[in-house]
Amino acid sequence: MDAKTRRGARVRRHVRVRRKIAGTAERPRLAVYRSNRHIYAQLVDDDAARTLIAASDRDVRAGGAGKAGGAGKAGGEGKTAPAKAVGELLAERAKAAGIDRVVFDRGGRLFHGRVAALAEGAREKGLQI
Repeated sequence: MDAKTRRGARVRRHVRVRRKIAGTAERPRLAVYRSNRHIYAQLVDDDAARTLIAASDRDVRAGGAGKAGGAGKAGGEGKTAPAKAVGELLAERAKAAGIDRVVFDRGGRLFHGRVAALAEGAREKGLQI
């Protein structure tokens, strides 16, 4: 499967999921975007069409240690550990804003690897998904 077909399939999955879920002010949508190098997450109120809270591995790296991506599995943390840290950071920011329940939007990606690690980190810090 070439890259164009694979991307199109992911977009179709995302559109199909977005028809069913929507974020509100009380229970915003936790939208995850995963690029090859970084991972981004934001809490979105779809009723007001605005982002309430955002976090990325760039935020984690700015406040923490070392390079997030590029490290091999044998020598470094890889990309999964920073993704979990992003989930924890987002949950902390959400708690400070008074948000404790969210709807998870995986962005058409499999709930596996970095996407699952982000959700796990958010759950560990007390966010209900």
